[in-house]
Amino acid sequence: MDDSQNKDSEHMGWMQEAMNMAEEALAAGEVPVGCVFVRDGWAIAKARNRTNEFRNATRHAELEAIDVILSDIELTPAISEYPLATTTLYVTVEPCIMCASALRQLGIKEVIFGCGNERFGGCGSVLGVNAELKHPVLPAYKATGGYRREEAILILRRFYITENTNAPIPKSKANRVLKTDIPPAS
Repeated sequence: MDDSQNKDSEHMGWMQEAMNMAEEALAAGEVPVGCVFVRDGWAIAKARNRTNEFRNATRHAELEAIDVILSDIELTPAISEYPLATTTLYVTVEPCIMCASALRQLGIKEVIFGCGNERFGGCGSVLGVNAELKHPVLPAYKATGGYRREEAILILRRFYITENTNAPIPKSKANRVLKTDIPPAS
């Protein structure tokens, strides 16, 4: 196996860990997004969306995990300008603009994601906070999508065909059918 195949295999393995967190989110009635932060070949934090649980729109999976990392003296032993500079994020859905900005401010090394986020994506789908927006200080980071893309789309669809009782004005979804056809990535 060549180096790129090894890297793809590694990415797929970590993405499976993120998918496991997304399944946990789905079981808890949350938008099924999960993530894992990896440093030196080890998962240092895993999280899932908890926005419904806390009734707080900022409790995205990425921010939940960042809180764990920054509050643990072993994971962040010293105050540094870019505490995630040697860390890779694996997340089932492209980070939203808010999360993409937080990741850039903390100096994330790289982001690997499943499917794009056509409504709120901060790594190129809507706005390229990760690299396209120039900033005089904050370093850009590489973001690559498409790992376990179909699985990520299907789990989102599984959530969105159900009634979200936490939505401000729930829409009736009694007649919705789970679509399993997924067009190829553009």
